[in-house]
Amino acid sequence: MSEVTDMSSKQKIVSDMKVVVSDAEEILRATAGVAGEKIGDLRERISDRLRDAKVRLADAEAALVDRTKAAARATDDYVHDKPWQAVGIAAGIGFLIGVIIGRR
Repeated sequence: MSEVTDMSSKQKIVSDMKVVVSDAEEILRATAGVAGEKIGDLRERISDRLRDAKVRLADAEAALVDRTKAAARATDDYVHDKPWQAVGIAAGIGFLIGVIIGRR
């Protein structure tokens, strides 16, 4: 369960980083007409860092997808190896959810 939460938080981080990169690119486009040597240097540095961030973000996203697929394969293997235990676990979880919902 902890691994699922960990993957979910990583997905949230990847999503948030995509928004930050998109906003930074929009800022760069909006300031394209601003002249000045310092502004030009700053825009160039930001552009380089955004490129690096995009590469790292793509790598993180690929790693997250790989880990998710591995977890799904492990779950599938477990269910195929021990189908009755999987049915019992699912029934137990369903019962607990039913009890929790029934109390509300």
